[in-house]
Amino acid sequence: MRKVVGIASLLVLAIAMLGLVTAQNKTPYVGLITKTESNPFFVKMKEGAQKEAQKLGAKFISAAGKTDGDNAGQVAAIENMVAAGVNTILITPSDAKAIIPAIKKAQAAGVQVIALDSPTDPASAVDALFATNNYQAGVLIGKYAAAALKGKKPVIATLDLFPGHPVGAQRHNGFLTGFGLKSLGAESNELAKPAEVVCMADTFGDRAKGQTAMENCLQKNPNINLVYTINEPAAAGAFQALKAAGKEKDVIIVSVDGGCEGVRNVDQGIIAATSQQYPLRMAAMGVQAAVEYAKTGKKASGYVDTGVELIAKTAVPGVASKDVKYGLANCWGQ
Repeated sequence: MRKVVGIASLLVLAIAMLGLVTAQNKTPYVGLITKTESNPFFVKMKEGAQKEAQKLGAKFISAAGKTDGDNAGQVAAIENMVAAGVNTILITPSDAKAIIPAIKKAQAAGVQVIALDSPTDPASAVDALFATNNYQAGVLIGKYAAAALKGKKPVIATLDLFPGHPVGAQRHNGFLTGFGLKSLGAESNELAKPAEVVCMADTFGDRAKGQTAMENCLQKNPNINLVYTINEPAAAGAFQALKAAGKEKDVIIVSVDGGCEGVRNVDQGIIAATSQQYPLRMAAMGVQAAVEYAKTGKKASGYVDTGVELIAKTAVPGVASKDVKYGLANCWGQ
């Protein structure tokens, strides 16, 4: 009887080991879910992920929300990808909290989930995060703006993302910290509002909404001399509003992204400075981690900073920056 039990135990162990080996040698199958399909940042991220997947012999599919903030669209994409048999999902979450139940279901099905660009809330809800240090990105443009004002009293408008999103909060609060104003820490998802900020408006990272937000802010306070924007499309919209009001030469605009159009806007003086991030790097790292998981069963973990550089046409004393030539050599999009 003992011998039979022993043989049975060995057989069970062998089957388990065979299952593990099989699981660890699956063809890598990667799914990428971005916030939208139209934002050049996410377009380039998709291109980078496709290229890396092809290079490493991985299958690849992608999906996106209809707009920034479309959690339902991203939930549906996760469910569809799990059903399709992906090993890893790379996601830029639109709603940092609402997306978590769908992520947990995917993980329970054995899928590795890695956040790109934007963290979940809490960040530990995913296996790993490959992203820009968004607080530092804000700090860099805040320092630049403070120096560029040359001692003038700041009258600030902040054109933000939307309430509660970690990326929007980190960039906003980092900007205020870099400027030297009362702010909140990198862990907060609330937006600080010191007295120097006379107008705050949500843009959802959209150019048209950025223009409307700036028009509304100018109605509240026509003396605004500094505008922080969540990204470069919102900055372009703000500039159009300022130009229509005849104030484009009197107001400094700073932003975050580092897309090619945004860097060209730095060169043209539309944006004074921008913090450049690197979606191609995020995408490539995500696909590499997906392939590693498919082949070995080893998951990625923790936060990996994918880098950020301040891009400015005109350098200011005491603030390190790269020039437009560097920005164009490392930008993304058209």
